[in-house]
Amino acid sequence: MNCSVVIPVYRGQETLPLLVERLAKVLPTLAEKYEVILVNDDSPDDSWAVICGLAERYPWVRGIRLMRNYGQHNATLCGVRAARYEICVTMDDDLQHPPEALPTLLAELERGFDVVYGAPKKLPQAWWRNWMTRAIKIILAWVMGVPSVRNISAFRAFRTSLREAFVNFRSPSLTLDVLLSWGTSRFTSVQVDIEAAERPSNYRFGALVKAAILILTGFSTAPLRFASWLGFFMTLFGLAVLMYVMAIYFTAGSLPGFPFLASIISIFGGTQLFALGIFGEYLARMFDRIMDRPPYVIAAQVGTER
Repeated sequence: MNCSVVIPVYRGQETLPLLVERLAKVLPTLAEKYEVILVNDDSPDDSWAVICGLAERYPWVRGIRLMRNYGQHNATLCGVRAARYEICVTMDDDLQHPPEALPTLLAELERGFDVVYGAPKKLPQAWWRNWMTRAIKIILAWVMGVPSVRNISAFRAFRTSLREAFVNFRSPSLTLDVLLSWGTSRFTSVQVDIEAAERPSNYRFGALVKAAILILTGFSTAPLRFASWLGFFMTLFGLAVLMYVMAIYFTAGSLPGFPFLASIISIFGGTQLFALGIFGEYLARMFDRIMDRPPYVIAAQVGTER
């Protein structure tokens, strides 16, 4: 079994040497041929200099520098497309994903699965972030059409041939897990000990919300259907209010006052703006794809001639 390890790098100058050192101990026990692809996502620190030094020290380390910051999934996609071997592993650069757990993931692939996730036994973040993470994973599993897999993570092993399912994909907005689901439905997960991160996460609350909206509007039509059903039920509600007003008029001889009218207008106005917001998200996704912006652009590479 030959293996390619893809690691998107952002602010990783302190953690990369130790991570590669740990991989150097694990990979020879797992594969005949192996490589580590470090994709520098325009990190503002000296990560690229560290990557170049590691590529000189280790013949199986390759480095790719992107022209600007495209995001974690885009950088990972770049590395996946550059992978040479039949098994691909993705992991973070902050030492949260232990290289020593790789044998567990690869063992599940040998059982016939195409994608294996390394799920944390316990989420290491604050309670609100853990809650948001669980919610996003549920949404993502539902969009992928594999609701049984709720333990989706960036620590994954899969067959590199799955990239043929999205070989022509070109969009700056992407989620790698959804792209993988275009090629297979054989997903599973195993629990691993996720270590404490060596630095604060780059994903803040706003980034998590943005990721959830991207998953829903970028790869699913469910929000559009929700807007249609919301409009239908609000129409029924409007008819019910009309019947109520007519009943009050014919029985009491007067109509409800201004507060009642203002509340009804607010409800319907808010519903319309909410539906327009959903349509706007889909128009934004269409705009991105019509612009034909690439998911990433490579600026430089090291260690690719070996």
